[in-house]
Amino acid sequence: MPSHTKAAWRLTQTLMQRLAFALLVAATLSLLTVTALATFGVLPWLEMTARIGDTTYDAAGRMFQIGATALAVMLCFFLPSNGRIMALETSHRRFAINMEDVARAYAAAHAADRAGAFSVHSEFDAVRARLAHLNDHPDLGTLEPSMLEVAAQMSYLSRELAETYSDEKVERARAFLIQRQQEIEAFETRLEKAKLVCQELKHWAMRVDMDESVARSQLHRLKDDLKTVLPELDQADLPRGPRPVAGPIKTAAE
Repeated sequence: MPSHTKAAWRLTQTLMQRLAFALLVAATLSLLTVTALATFGVLPWLEMTARIGDTTYDAAGRMFQIGATALAVMLCFFLPSNGRIMALETSHRRFAINMEDVARAYAAAHAADRAGAFSVHSEFDAVRARLAHLNDHPDLGTLEPSMLEVAAQMSYLSRELAETYSDEKVERARAFLIQRQQEIEAFETRLEKAKLVCQELKHWAMRVDMDESVARSQLHRLKDDLKTVLPELDQADLPRGPRPVAGPIKTAAE
């Protein structure tokens, strides 16, 4: 349920409770007055006849009037407790609203403290400087001075936190993280390029190995073909015997 719807429902509930409270008190006073005047004979009693079975009650109106008056009086005894509950709810609601205002004022003082707006170190001067800053704040002019004082004291107690997480340090940390993020992105880009180069070299080496294998197989096939065509190449390394020496040629006359 949205916040404005809850606020409207709480306001309607409070108004209806107050209206019921007022109506019950008015009805009780009216019944007491009428019953008292009827008792002393100033006003007549309520005339009403009731019948249960064969028995008829002529004084049923008087009994009903007295019973309604007694019931209204007994209900009025619950009004003080109901009033205390309503006062407690109102106080709780005001406390919640006050805490929201204090939190808003503290947020403004803490933001100024993180920005380095307060340079004094003594507690009295530091709280006074924060209180003066809150008094001059354009969005906090409607708050009570007590709320602003509480917010200023809370801001002084959290000064170490404001110094640790000052705007300057936070911006420096953000700049450092942005630089690291950029370095990581640049490294990832170089890594992707290195992966592509490595993949390319791997495919290139595979093609070179395949080309060498093809060339080697072609060389072996060429050797086999040469052995088939020139079988004497296989005997090139066999030892050869001495050649016969030609003697003198004799003629027929000799």
